[in-house]
Order: sequence, then C-alpha cells, then structure tokens
Amino acid sequence: MYIQNDTPLGGSLVWSSLVAVLPLLTLFVLLGGLRVRAWLASLIGLAVALLVAILAYGMPVGQALLAGTEGAVFGFFPILWIVINALWIYQMTVVTGHFDVLRRSFGSVSDDQRVQAVIIAFCFGALLEALAGFGTPVAICTVMLIALRFSPLKAAVVALVANTAPVAFGAIAVPITTLAQVTGLPEDALGAMVGRQTPILAVFVPFVLVGLVDGWKGIRETWPVALVAGLVFGVAQFVTSNYFSLALTDIVAALLAAGAVVLLVRIRPPRHVMVGADASSDTREPVTVGSGGGGTGDEPGTPQAPEGAAHDDHHRDSRRDTVLAYVPYLIIIALFSIQQIPAVDDALGATTTKFSWPGLNVVTEAGKPVSTQTFNLNWLEAAGTILLIAGILTAIVLRLRPGAALTAYWRTLVQLRTAIVTVMAVLALAYVMNTSGQTLTLGGLLAGTGGFFAVLSPVLGWLGVAVTGSDTSANSLFGALQVTAARGAGLDPILLAAANSSGGVLGKMISPQNLAIAASAVAMSGREGEILRKVLLWSLVFLAGMCVLVYLQSTPVLSWMVVSG
Repeated sequence: MYIQNDTPLGGSLVWSSLVAVLPLLTLFVLLGGLRVRAWLASLIGLAVALLVAILAYGMPVGQALLAGTEGAVFGFFPILWIVINALWIYQMTVVTGHFDVLRRSFGSVSDDQRVQAVIIAFCFGALLEALAGFGTPVAICTVMLIALRFSPLKAAVVALVANTAPVAFGAIAVPITTLAQVTGLPEDALGAMVGRQTPILAVFVPFVLVGLVDGWKGIRETWPVALVAGLVFGVAQFVTSNYFSLALTDIVAALLAAGAVVLLVRIRPPRHVMVGADASSDTREPVTVGSGGGGTGDEPGTPQAPEGAAHDDHHRDSRRDTVLAYVPYLIIIALFSIQQIPAVDDALGATTTKFSWPGLNVVTEAGKPVSTQTFNLNWLEAAGTILLIAGILTAIVLRLRPGAALTAYWRTLVQLRTAIVTVMAVLALAYVMNTSGQTLTLGGLLAGTGGFFAVLSPVLGWLGVAVTGSDTSANSLFGALQVTAARGAGLDPILLAAANSSGGVLGKMISPQNLAIAASAVAMSGREGEILRKVLLWSLVFLAGMCVLVYLQSTPVLSWMVVSG
C-alpha cells in the first residue's frame, strides 16, 4: 500500500511543489521550447514523473509503474478508440469520393466567402471536431476553403480560429470524459458546466471569422449570418449538453447552426457577394491540396486531404451521391440518439465492468482508496464502439468492399501511430502525478491564491492546450489539480474543473501542433510564425473574456449559472 503525501520534502509545500512541477515543466520545455516531437517529449515527461514519484514521494516502483499502465490503457480505451474509428469513417468517405461531394454541396450554398467561412470552418468544422477532434477540423477545413478559392494564409487562420467553441465536446465529448475520470467528479455535471461557458464564446466566433475574411465591411454586410450561426450553435450546445446528451452536443449544435445559416442565406442573401480570388495570392509557394494533412505525424487526427479537390468545382453531383455524402453523419447521429433511449442505455450499461486496477493499492492520507484506480471497461456502450458500428454501416451503405474498408482502417492506424504513443504517454504521466500526490502538492500551492484562482483557472487549461495541442491532454494534466486547488481555496470544484476545459479550447489555435497542421495543409511549412501572429491576439482576447466569465461565476454575480454537484 502507498499512502499519498502532498508535502514529502521536509513538510514544505513550496519545496515539494518545485519538485512536483518537474514533469510538467519538462514536457512544456521539450514541446514548446525545444520543439521535440510530441511522442518523444511525452515519454520523457513520463519518465520524469516516475522518477519524482519514486525518489521524492517514496512511491514503490511497482505502484508507480502500475499507475502509469492504467493511464496508458485509459488513453487507448476509450480515448483513442474514438479517434481511430471516427477517422476510419472519414477515410472511407475519401476513398469513395463522397468527401468531395460533401465539399461541393457546402460550396453550392453561397459564393460569398464570408458565408463559406461560417458554414465550413465554423459549422462543418464543429461537426468534424465532434466526431474526431485532435486537429482533424483544421486539416480538412483548411483544404476545403482553399478549394473554394480562399488564399492559403486566410484559409489557415480562419480554420484555426473557428476550432475553438466546439473543442471541449470534441471526439464525442472525450475531454469531458477524461476530466471526469481524473477528477472523480460527475461527468454530466462537468459537461453541463462547460455547456454554460463555451456557448457564450460561440456567439462571438462567427463575427471574428467574417472579420478575418473581409474586415469591418464584411461584418456590416453579413452580421445576420454571423449572429444566427453563433446564437443557434450556442443555444443548441447549452441545451444538448445540459438536458440531452454530452456525446451529441457538438453534432446537434453544428447541424442546427448550418441549417439555420443555409435557410437564412436562401431567404436573405448578402447584398454584396465576396468571391474568392486566386488561391495562391498569399503565398509564393505552389499550393498542393492534400500535401500535408497528416504531415506532422505527432498530432492525432490529421487526415490526408483528398487530392484534386481544388479542380472539380464545376462537377455536378447527382441527388443520390449528395444524400450518400451525408449518410455517415446521419448514421452516427441515429446510433447515438438510439443509445439515449433509457431501455437501450440500461442494457448497454449492464455490460460495463468496474474493477480495481490489478496490484494498484493507493490511499489518501485519510485512508480512502484513490478513485482513479477504479477502471471502467464499458466496451459495448463506449463511444468508440458506437462509431465502429457506424463505420461498418457506412461501408455497407457506400458499397465499399470489405477489403477496401479494412485497408482504410489499417491506413488510419498507420497514420495515427505516433499519436497513439503520445496520448497513451500523456495519460500515463497524468495518472502517475495524480496517484503519487504530485498533483495534490501543486493544487495546494495554487489554493493559496484564494478567490483569485478563479481567474487563473482558465489560463491553466489554455497553457495546457497551447503546449500539448489537446484539450483532452490538458484536462488529464490539470483536471485533478484544479479540483484540489478549488477545494483548498473554498471555490466550486465543478466550476474550476470545467474552466480548465473551457479555457483550454482557446489555446488550440496557437498550439505548435495545430499550427504545423494548418501550415502543412496549405504548403506553408516553416511559416508557422506568420500564421501564429494572425491568431495570437484572438486567442488572448477570448481567454481574457473566459477568465472574466469564470471569475463572475465564482461570485454571487453569476453563481446562479454554476451546476450543483
């Protein structure tokens, strides 16, 4: 048995914190400073966490290793299980040509680039985030915008800024699932709280996108489109996350927002239309669509873009092909909706097996078992399994031969090989820190800031995502820390745990991994700094707004918005 101790070095919280922060500091310096590949940086950070746990905290070697293995397994199932099967569905739409049909369908809604930015980058990007996340929307939406004659730099910036509001519920709400696992807080309460923060952000994002495309003139001429998209998305995100289904939150919000924009454009199109110029106007390099959607190799979900997408704008698709292009997403929605039926949910839940991780025996100073050592094997009701079934049905509907479907699955696994190592290593690191007591130490130190910690809370999430490129990873790293600090400061743990995820979404656009994805997709590799300068201000502005919102929610001013545990 190992008993947690948050002050192992002479009973000093400060000295213990200086040691406890070493794994995170190592990871951040390697990723953000030395630009070490994510999979290698994560493994080195994990090694440092193990050394700190064993040498400084006195955790037995076997217990430390077991905590790491539990985290690694959780990283694969259920997290990577979702990403793999979601990207497999996407790969099959590319193989059958239905992804191109979908792109042309979006392009036919309006020739106005400002409207296209909202529909593709914001609405469809949110749908991609809902299904796969981990960089997928940036890679795919950037390519689609270029195919619609956006300049490369503008396409990259628009796709990055749009990839904010839906991130917390991305990959079928994996960031929330991870946050609940590492904090021991109710998943529904955390999701509902995030659903009372990010929808406010969603209202403003479309206005920024329109402004990026055409400045204040664009906002004046297309503000109804931006307002409808943001309001519908935000309201749908709030309602779905609080009263219906976390897994379907972004899917419902994205589809309703897209439908509302299409309807508005049909009824009241913008008076002036902004048509795209030469797609290569912002770069001296030739743009090759499909040149690098998966070029970084370190980031989960960076699919290879379909080649030739920019050269078939005038192709006419049959109604049947157009319907089939939407079928995979309709199948996913249908399956997850069926899962919400109480009888079905109960039947699937009955297949879940809960067990203590073999050999792991860790208790708190109060003598209670640590909650994270209980593993839930919900193999049938897991979102990844639902997506696997959806993939099989998609292959049947799209008439893809079994051999071709299996080839697409293998291609997905190969593409994600380093991402698999990265995610498993980051979760292993988080579990070692949480189980050994390193997170308790850091949380105790931050709790000393008192009520002001409510302002710092979103910044922690923002920093975590900016460095790791993943809201899931940031939640696994800082989720337990937020809860510990919140309780020590007398603040609501659900509020600040949710703030970690909500603040984290704003670091997505400036993370080195996402910048590399966007740059490689538009053949601007090596010019990530140029893209960063275009998005950094918006990241900071939105972060400041989130900090103010969370602080007000921690006070009587907006405390009525906080979900009760």
